[in-house]
Amino acid sequence: MPKRILQGVVVSDKQNKTVVVKVERRFTHPLFQKTVRRTKNYHAHNESAVIKVGDMVTIEETAPISKLKRWRVIENASKA
Repeated sequence: MPKRILQGVVVSDKQNKTVVVKVERRFTHPLFQKTVRRTKNYHAHNESAVIKVGDMVTIEETAPISKLKRWRVIENASKA
């Protein structure tokens, strides 16, 4: 099974080697046919502490690293 890859914005970098990434998804509501935006936060492993709040990053699904971390940062798409 391929690993999921998501792109989002870093909203917190206060934890050691961990960043919280906000990922937004858009879909059409099944009844009202209106575009709806939903966001979800993911805890991602960040080995290098170079990534800061506001950066756009790409995260990849991995085996569990800790209680909340199931993702790791694979690319820093843009700087804040």
